[in-house]
Formats: sequence, C-alpha cells, structure tokens
Amino acid sequence: MNRIEKKLKQVKADGRKGFIPFVTAGDPDLDTSLEIVLKLSEFGADVIELGVPFSDPMADGPTIQRSSQRALENGVDLKAVLSLVERFREKSNTPIVLFSYLNPLLRFGLDDLADTAAKIGVDGVLVTDAIDEEAAEISKILATRQIDLISLIAPTTTDERLKKICDNAAGFIYAVSRAGVTGARDETSAAAETLVKRARSLTDLPIAVGFGISTRKQILDVWQYADAAVVGSAIVAEIERSEAINSVRSIEAFLTQLLPQFAKASEDI
Repeated sequence: MNRIEKKLKQVKADGRKGFIPFVTAGDPDLDTSLEIVLKLSEFGADVIELGVPFSDPMADGPTIQRSSQRALENGVDLKAVLSLVERFREKSNTPIVLFSYLNPLLRFGLDDLADTAAKIGVDGVLVTDAIDEEAAEISKILATRQIDLISLIAPTTTDERLKKICDNAAGFIYAVSRAGVTGARDETSAAAETLVKRARSLTDLPIAVGFGISTRKQILDVWQYADAAVVGSAIVAEIERSEAINSVRSIEAFLTQLLPQFAKASEDI
C-alpha cells in the first residue's frame, strides 16, 4: 500500500473528503515552488499534484499554460521537478502525483523515470495524453516500483472505455468535471456527478473531481458526490498575481478563504 492509498483510506475513515491542490513545478521558480508545496502540505492537502512544465500543454487552459511557460523559461525540466520532489520529501510525507504530458516522460525514459521516482518518493503519475495500450504499458512499468498511474475519465468517456480504465486504474480516479481544458469556472458541471456515479458502479477506488473547481461552494458541491476535489487553475492564478516573494503568503491567504479548515490550519502553524 503506497502513500496515496493509505492517505485516501484514512480520509474516508475520518469521515471527511479530500483536497488535492495542483501547482506547476518551477513557477515562479523552483525554490518558491518548494515553499508553496510545503505550505500546501502544512495546511492539510491530502495529495499534491505537481505539474511538469511542457511547451504544448493542450489539455490546459491559459492560466496553467502561462505557468508552464514561466517554468520553462526558468530552465525547469523533468529532472528539476524530480529534484524538487526529493527536497520536498525530506520535510513532508504528503503523497505527490506528477501531472505530465507523455513527451517529457519519454524523453527522460520511462524505466529511468520509474526508478528515480520510486527512489525519491513520487507516489503517482498522471499522463494527460496517454490512453489505452500506451497507458497500460506505462502503468505496468510504474507498478513494478509501487507507483500508481492515475487515470483520467471525462463525461465523454464511453461505457466500454470507462470499464477498461476502471479495471486498470490505481490510486484514485480523476474525473474531469466537463469537456474542454482546465481553468476556473463559475459553475461546476452537472455532468461530473453523473460521471462519478457511472464510475462508482465499476470501481471501489476513490474518485476525485477536477477541472474548473475554484471556489468554496464548488468544493463543497463536489464533496457531496465525490471523494475529493482538485483545485488547480485558481491556485496557479494566485501565484501569477503575486510577486515571487509574496507567493507563499498569497497561497496561504487564498487557502484560508477557500475552506474553513485551512483557516484553522493557519492558526496552528
């Protein structure tokens, strides 16, 4: 049982729902990224998604695209991201999922990635553009090192593909709230709840809902039917709005407004 499974089982045993934040590694810079993910861990994030910068992030909206471009301009590549995880793991046990496109992983080498990731404490990998046989092969390589390949499902996923994905999934299932790219939205999609219900009939794994989740109301809404909520673009936007020297404090202020328990966490830190 790796850290993801252990953590999400504990979340369920505690009678609560999970919070999974996303940030792009290296935005605004690597040292500040480390401070931000440590702050997210201190505030009680259950799993942290760490975006691997990529030059053509086609599944991401403009906010995350810009963060990826800033990180690339800082010279951040997958090797640098893994180094950040290694430094993070010296101070925190919060599960880490690398959120990446396939190209950077192939350039690094899948076997080398699996070996390094296992050594430094990566718990899962989500590959946005790997499907079917390609995903199955990556999953097999990662599984030999006890690393989960996190699977994406969407409202447009057919019943046949949904069953195949659920049968081979590990860690948790990431349900995309709506078709399209990432980005904060005013309303969550009703299709997300239907999608979660469809997946629940096929798997006992926890199901997290993301894409467009940016407010307290949306998180509480998602928690009514899913096991966890993923917040990405809204956090990345806060980082973009702040100066590098203020990014950590900006994220802290944003979290305390997002959910009541984060306000309490701020008082306890």
